[in-house]
Amino acid sequence: MPTDEMLDTLASIVGDAGLLTGVAVGEDLTHDEALTARPVRPVGVAFPRTTEEVAAIVALARREAVPITARGSASGLSGGCVPTPGGLVVSFARMNKVLEIDDENQAAVVQPGVTLAELDEVLRPHGLMYPVRPGEQSASLGGNVATNAGGMRAVRYGVTRHNVLGLEVVLGTGETIRTGGKFVKSSSGYDLTQLVIGSEGTLGLVTEATLKLHPVLAASATVLAPFRTLAAVTAAIPEIVRRGLTPTILEYIDTLTMQVITESESLDLGIPAELKEQASAYLVTVIEHPGEARVSEDLEVLAALLDERGALDVFVLPAPAATALITARERAFYGAKAAGAQEIVDIVVPRARIGDFLEVAGKLAAEHGSFVAGCGHAGDGNVHLAVFQPDHDTLERFLVALFAAGLELGGALSGEHGIGVVKRRAYTALEQPERISLMRRIKAAFDPDGILNPDKIFEDPTGTQR
Repeated sequence: MPTDEMLDTLASIVGDAGLLTGVAVGEDLTHDEALTARPVRPVGVAFPRTTEEVAAIVALARREAVPITARGSASGLSGGCVPTPGGLVVSFARMNKVLEIDDENQAAVVQPGVTLAELDEVLRPHGLMYPVRPGEQSASLGGNVATNAGGMRAVRYGVTRHNVLGLEVVLGTGETIRTGGKFVKSSSGYDLTQLVIGSEGTLGLVTEATLKLHPVLAASATVLAPFRTLAAVTAAIPEIVRRGLTPTILEYIDTLTMQVITESESLDLGIPAELKEQASAYLVTVIEHPGEARVSEDLEVLAALLDERGALDVFVLPAPAATALITARERAFYGAKAAGAQEIVDIVVPRARIGDFLEVAGKLAAEHGSFVAGCGHAGDGNVHLAVFQPDHDTLERFLVALFAAGLELGGALSGEHGIGVVKRRAYTALEQPERISLMRRIKAAFDPDGILNPDKIFEDPTGTQR
């Protein structure tokens, strides 16, 4: 627990305006968007402006044995930035500058508090873009690095770890290191950049990121195809990838989720009522290229393929409707939350096993008296399911069974949301013990006193739960 003396020292580091304590710590600072993680009010929230201030905060926390949790925009879904009881939060809200746009190397250097929307705005005049779109443009780049965020464009561009070239990181010792740089390959020792990405603030606090940028593709088309069964949708996905069409987005959406997101956005996609009645799921494919001719060629191949695979019809959406649909799909979480979902899972399996997993998920839901609906990044096997089960104990049993089924099919518990506190118990129970042990030793090397987000990813050895 921080002492008054420590808080005074903290204020001297960040300035009085850079520290909140007591009743000044608002409710918004106690949680992220996770549905089942309980909020925790920290003793204080520091708002550093420089890497040097972050390092000084960490060194102070280490001396005083006080846990600290990094915080970006708090748009995460795993409880990864929920504070530790009796601890401090380091918010990167004031470290929100785009430091450099390097057109020749197609790279950007940003502070962790920069949001995806802010970066987009800066990149637009350069004809460049950062391709990771996890569905919430208010998300910060630091948070994206912490969770290895993905999103709908991962089928073409990969996830965060494929688009971060280097980092500046403050370790749990208060030391600062730099990893990587404006280059795309290196065989020089351990890849510390990749180790930090996805570590959820447990290995270090990211104070700067060097990002890989891509040119904006001028021509695009969005195809919507209704299918009679979800199995038919998932069977078409590997074939689309195998044909070399390189879609930018390849998503499946079940009919219930499609109804929710279109009604919430008052969106009419022009699908005849009789087709809606026959459809059980939809496939959304976005094709992008520098020129219209290549888009037209790919559309012809795609339409024929979808017809062969049993699509009820193939619709090329007008640009406004296409944009609105993608936006609505990105906001599917909020529709599920409004509908009363108790949890959102983001299990990932090999894309050819999506159909198998969804079949098992349906059976497990029936066995546990639960209901699931959802959508997913079909191109990379990332399944998002809204889970409706109000009984906490039954929900826990169902989720563990669901995670185990994903692992059995060659997948992982989380494709992009992270483990945080929400999946911590299941992860500890289902993951290979030797891997857990190794990760604990790695954490000890980066954070020898265990002050960095100590209650995330791994099960608390005492069994205490929040």
